[in-house]
Amino acid sequence: MPESKGRKKDAYTPPPTGKGERKVARIGSPSWLAPTMVACFVVGLLYIVVFYLAGADVPVMRDLSAIVNVAIGFGFIAAGFVLATRWR
Repeated sequence: MPESKGRKKDAYTPPPTGKGERKVARIGSPSWLAPTMVACFVVGLLYIVVFYLAGADVPVMRDLSAIVNVAIGFGFIAAGFVLATRWR
């Protein structure tokens, strides 16, 4: 039985881009992201805890309604979650 001849292909070489040096994409997060994210979580949690424990004694918290104070605390926590989506 006759044998088939194998195909001979040259190795692939990509065409030259002609644009010069390519920029390498940075993988990872900026160095400020993780501390800022944790700080937002902690500040939000502490704000809510301080409001419930001593809200009547703190002048700024006393002037705001309860829902506004809780919204401020959850706003910090939500900002922490938004930053967490950017963390790699």
